[in-house]
Amino acid sequence: MFAIMAPGQGSQAPGMLAGWLRDPAHAERVRAWSEAADCDLVHLGTRASAAEIARTENTQPLLVAAGLLAHRELAGAAAAAVAAGHSVGELTAAAYAGVVEPVDAVRLAAVRGRAMAAACAEAPTSMAAVVGGDEPEVLARISELGLTAATFNGPGQVVAAGLVERLDELAAAPPASATVKRLPVAGAFHTPYMESARRAVAAAAAATPFTPPRGLLLSNADGEAVADPELIRQRFVDQVVRPVRWDRCLATLVRLAPGVAVSLPPARTLANLLKRQHPGLGVVPLNSPRDVGKALARIDAAAGKGEPAHAGA
Repeated sequence: MFAIMAPGQGSQAPGMLAGWLRDPAHAERVRAWSEAADCDLVHLGTRASAAEIARTENTQPLLVAAGLLAHRELAGAAAAAVAAGHSVGELTAAAYAGVVEPVDAVRLAAVRGRAMAAACAEAPTSMAAVVGGDEPEVLARISELGLTAATFNGPGQVVAAGLVERLDELAAAPPASATVKRLPVAGAFHTPYMESARRAVAAAAAATPFTPPRGLLLSNADGEAVADPELIRQRFVDQVVRPVRWDRCLATLVRLAPGVAVSLPPARTLANLLKRQHPGLGVVPLNSPRDVGKALARIDAAAGKGEPAHAGA
């Protein structure tokens, strides 16, 4: 068994599609996705500035498109994989698991990004990483200020979200032994402030075919594998206003002990999280076309066709 991990917002980098688009087949694929998503992914992935791709409506379809560029190369192996995605990356993971078509994943990401960007304009909200501290004390302080623990990335890594003025209070008086760092995002994602976005995503998801996954698809809600297409659809919709439990996804990966994890582009954030928290699991960062061969070789090794998959992780 091997794992596929797909990143979420915050992992993007300027020019991240440039290497892929030198291949005419990839370029044609991205143009088709651009039409479906009603945004210029070629521009966003090659010439757009860091500020432009940081806009929520641009970031989300761009990240899903980037993660899916290796889909055809890995598709034969992906049927036996466990797939997990962080936040919007759950759409990328769903496409690898065969739950949604790649073009539908990019289109839904664009709907989600635009709807969440619009919801950000409804109130002055944001997010902040709370690093360190005792988790019960951290969660108590977040709750005391009327904030939401919106993302759990692992031990000592909780993201708080809510009104800007309350985040300022959190930064001014953080929990013991914790530091607070504001994140460059437009609003309080994965909280009730995104309710209008949830409704828009629900309408788009209702019109999109969802099918049973091949292999295992892990849910951001609790880190467990979900097999029922309707439950996957509902959890994807609800995720807009509910916390991301990436810590539990990683815990499930550790329990399943895949031979290797392929971190999809942009690969650095999730690959580093896995290496720091669970160094015993091998991980292959896949950022460009030249990394595909290495990823396939490591997958073959994990299946017993070559060297041990943990070598050189």
